[in-house]
Order: sequence, then structure tokens, then C-alpha cells
Amino acid sequence: MLPRTRFLTDGSLEQLARRLRFLGYDVATHRGARLGELFAAAWREDRAVLTMSARQPPKSAPVTVLRVPREDLEAAVRAVVAAHLPATAPWSRCPACNVALQARSAFEARGELPGRLTRPGVPLSWCPDCGRWFWPGSHVARMHAWFERVIGRPPDAVDQP
Repeated sequence: MLPRTRFLTDGSLEQLARRLRFLGYDVATHRGARLGELFAAAWREDRAVLTMSARQPPKSAPVTVLRVPREDLEAAVRAVVAAHLPATAPWSRCPACNVALQARSAFEARGELPGRLTRPGVPLSWCPDCGRWFWPGSHVARMHAWFERVIGRPPDAVDQP
């Protein structure tokens, strides 16, 4: 069985981090951090490091390192999905800040979202960290199709063997 792994990366892999968060992976980003700082933070936080670098972690902070291909987002997503299970269900993490989303009612969204979205029956999620709202719109359908093409199965089947 594949491990459920929490990851840490720097700002250079932000696009990969966002895509993995859509799939339910817990990927924290330390923008501007040097690789040595990432290794130390990953060791403290019990995370694996996602990087494009071939550099090894120091013996004082032994962490798991997953090297992903440079300039190939699709191959990087496939590499992570092939070796690790997501921490949570797809579409359950904020793609911007990695916080677990909270289900919210249409009533709570009134005044913040267009009226067509605040009708009963439209599932809404909210990020308690950045305050962004999420719903199953056309972007989710496009991302769903992208994931099916890239990993060969729907995002909801990522944690299936």
C-alpha cells in the first residue's frame, strides 16, 4: 500500500502544489526558502520534500525527498500520484493555501457570491484561512478532464490501488 504523505516545497513548484491540492494532497509551500531551509522545516513538520534539485538532505535532518521533473507538470503529477496517496479527498483542500475546506450553506454565502450560486442545492466550500469560496463550476470540470488525461483515471479514484 502506498503511504499517505504530507509534502513541503518552495515557490518554484507552486503550480504543482496547487494541482496536487486539488487531488487532496497536503502540500505546504515555503516561498523563498532555500533547499536547506526546506529540509529542516520538513524534518520538523514530518513532511517529505518535493523538489527539482538533486541535492541530498543533510544527515542532521533526514527527510524523504521526491524529485520531480523540471518543466513537466504532467510528469510531476504522475510521479507523486504513483508513489503516494493523498491525505484527504479530492477537492477538499484550498488550492491557494492548503487548508482543509469547510462545507458552507447557501445562506452563509449570500452577499459574497452571485445569486445563482447561493440557491439551495449548490454545494459550497469555504477556506477559513484565505476566505475564498469554492463550488463545482466549469473550472472543476476542466480540471477533472485534465486529471483523467494526465493520470489515466478520475481524481476521485486517486486513492484506489
